[in-house]
Amino acid sequence: MVRSKSRNYFMFGALYFTQGTILAYFLSINALYFIENGLSGTDLGIFGIIAMIPFVIKVLYGMLSDRVPLFGMGHRKPYILIGLFIQIACLIAVPFINLSSNFWLFVSAAFLLQMGMALYDTCTDGLALDTIPKEEEGTIQAIMVGGRALGLVLTAPLVGLLAEYVGWHWVFWVLALSTLIPIPFVLGIQEKERTVEQEFKWEAFKAFNNRYVIAIALIGFVFFTVYAGVNAVVNLSLEMRFPLQFNKAVAGLVSSVLGLGIILGGIFGGRVMDTLGKKKAIWAALLTSLTANAAFAIIPNPGWVWPVVFILGLSFGVQQTIIFAMSMNASDSRIAASMYSILMAVTNVAQGFGMFLTGSLSDTVSFRLLFIIMGLVNLLAIPFIHTIKQAEK
Repeated sequence: MVRSKSRNYFMFGALYFTQGTILAYFLSINALYFIENGLSGTDLGIFGIIAMIPFVIKVLYGMLSDRVPLFGMGHRKPYILIGLFIQIACLIAVPFINLSSNFWLFVSAAFLLQMGMALYDTCTDGLALDTIPKEEEGTIQAIMVGGRALGLVLTAPLVGLLAEYVGWHWVFWVLALSTLIPIPFVLGIQEKERTVEQEFKWEAFKAFNNRYVIAIALIGFVFFTVYAGVNAVVNLSLEMRFPLQFNKAVAGLVSSVLGLGIILGGIFGGRVMDTLGKKKAIWAALLTSLTANAAFAIIPNPGWVWPVVFILGLSFGVQQTIIFAMSMNASDSRIAASMYSILMAVTNVAQGFGMFLTGSLSDTVSFRLLFIIMGLVNLLAIPFIHTIKQAEK
């Protein structure tokens, strides 16, 4: 891929920005859309589980991309474009589906949209693995995490305003328009012929017997359990603890502040990864998250919410960037997209587990205790840090 470094960085950031715009919808107003259409929390839960499946099985897209080039365009570019166009088509069509009377059709469209996103997400990661030098892996992951968070920050308030004052149709159509942003940059990609070292080989999957790779996967599971579990109940906890100051109308702003923290955390996490090494980077991520969750648990009054939510986002950004960069570093070039997508699938399963965990805890314990518990979950990563330390020697 022979282009300027800044142009390449912008393309990767734009592809993740597009993901962030979809994330903004799911985090901010998807539940409200279901409620307005008379659906239940059970329906919302079923929808969430089904929508996550494409990201759990994304290894299949990685294997396909690693093995089969398309249309003479290479192993990554055509799949990225297909995924983006699938997402656009679904977003244009979704407003014409009556959610109240055609729930399963809506779920099917959302599943297809998520398949498209998972496809271009997997192949974007594969393209980064194919082209980014190892010394820049922390930087590129910071750009990706930051790009997605920026999409969340800018879009969360916008979709809330559109839903309230313009109509739900325009929520989905604006998301479709945002998906167009990276397409001109992707069309400019010229993939190089693969070297012998990069050719797909089944024996490369033996890398998953490596204790270092297993340790990365388990640390990622711990960190993403905390990330998704806490993120799922942030707005709910604020509405329950401070009902006069926080309601559904403020949810988009809370998500935006959280996203700003993720952007800064992504930048910080990338630099930590590049300068301090893997072991110290993991400790930094662990302690940052532990501190942020403890701070959120003991918020004394509503005035403290905004800075603490920002710190919470900061901790998420640090964790995500470090795990993504370590997974990239550990991936075998012969099965780059496949191996990386398996490691990411572990984090997706963790997110489902985290949301289930905090949902269950919220019915049995106070939110203060819930956030303390989730902060302490980070400590489960400590036994695996020794393996990372040994790998650095």
